[in-house]
Amino acid sequence: SYQYFFGKTKQAVQTKMKSVQRLLALTTELDLTIEDLYDEWLLSIQHRVKESTTANYQLKAEKHILPNFGKKRVSELSSEAIYQFIQKKKADGLSNRYIADILIEMKSIFKYAVRKYHIVNPLDGITMPKVKKPEIQLLDEKEQKKLQEYLFQNPSRSNICIALTMATGLRIGELCGLQWADIDLKKRILTVRKTVQRIRKRGKSSKTKVILTEPKSESSKRSIPIPEFLIPYLEKFQGEADEFLLSGKKTPTEPRALQYRFAKILKNGKLPSVHFHALRHMFASKCIKLGFDVKTLSEILGHSNVEITLNRYVHSSFEQKVAYMSRIQMCV
Repeated sequence: SYQYFFGKTKQAVQTKMKSVQRLLALTTELDLTIEDLYDEWLLSIQHRVKESTTANYQLKAEKHILPNFGKKRVSELSSEAIYQFIQKKKADGLSNRYIADILIEMKSIFKYAVRKYHIVNPLDGITMPKVKKPEIQLLDEKEQKKLQEYLFQNPSRSNICIALTMATGLRIGELCGLQWADIDLKKRILTVRKTVQRIRKRGKSSKTKVILTEPKSESSKRSIPIPEFLIPYLEKFQGEADEFLLSGKKTPTEPRALQYRFAKILKNGKLPSVHFHALRHMFASKCIKLGFDVKTLSEILGHSNVEITLNRYVHSSFEQKVAYMSRIQMCV
């Protein structure tokens, strides 16, 4: 393969060439497999990332990265091999988004190698698979109203907690992690301090466990005003400070169990099947329609910036587009 060097002077070009040649020599001399490099990298980051993040990294490495590249020496990995890997994963049915996540992990591993061993990074310049914005199936306004009526006509602990999500945009893990110590009914404020997740146990085992951990990010730790209409319903189920809102016990309900309950509610209410996370999207769209400014909405949702709120969570209906377009007038 060829590499071109550019510079304002001959000396500048020669300096660049010598620098790359030196790095190439170091890479060639490095007798380290990608599996060994991965183990080093994982050990170096474990103290600064969440347990759930580590488990996610391990899953992708053990299922995809190491079976394909683990026994190769670091110096043997080429851009051609990476593109072949991408095509193989596409053929296996993996989505572009998931393949991109695997490559992002590989980039982190090799950035570590660049810092420690001064190698040439084989992932530099790799074109990532194009990731399409996923289509989120939502309930329309009539269906949302029907769901709300069902929840309040059957005011169980689960149903009121689902209504709370519809009215605040909580993530499913955040709802599962809410304890009564996090709820101030007099001031009408709930505080998000933790989340519930199911993650893989460490090691080669495929077994999983449920953990109570800190929220997704620092911006996810937040206080949210509770709409007044929910207060009487919440008061009926109020428990001790260390009891969880959703379970009514001192142990939390796991997100998967709540997803099953939600699916059953939709079926009983003769409503279309949507993911629990759709409630968060519907909340965001409703807030924009009600005139919320995006900064306020972003903070309520626990986003680090308003672009996430606008790009991922705000959906306009066709009826809303028609209403806006009808305002356009021309002199004819």
